[in-house]
Amino acid sequence: MRIAWAADAAEVAPLFDEYRVHYGQEASAATPAWLADQITSGRLAVATAGEHGFITVAVLPASLTLGEFWFVRDLFVPPRFRRRGVARALLTHVVEAARAAGARRVSLQTETGNASALALYASAGFRPVDGLEMLSLAL
Repeated sequence: MRIAWAADAAEVAPLFDEYRVHYGQEASAATPAWLADQITSGRLAVATAGEHGFITVAVLPASLTLGEFWFVRDLFVPPRFRRRGVARALLTHVVEAARAAGARRVSLQTETGNASALALYASAGFRPVDGLEMLSLAL
């Protein structure tokens, strides 16, 4: 399976919209432009395994250590391609790229009930962060 960083949002936009629909959003004609803006601005990097899936990453400052960390925002493999190692390959791709870039850590979040994702992340070495709470303010 070939995994590569997407330079053009058009190649991943249909799958990105499928991901959004999978999580209850409506498909949108705005998806390609939004995704292109995220990629070209550097706010988001997208690695793709073609139609088999994608992973998005934001590179953020690690202020206390004067470095950076990579935050996995989205990881999606369409149901028709699951249980074939695609998610693990995408995650491994990001971890190796972060390590090569000198990142301090790779972080991610998922829903507490997402047992298959939690099992994947645990098997890849990710551990819960004790003492932190995730908070959000809807605007």
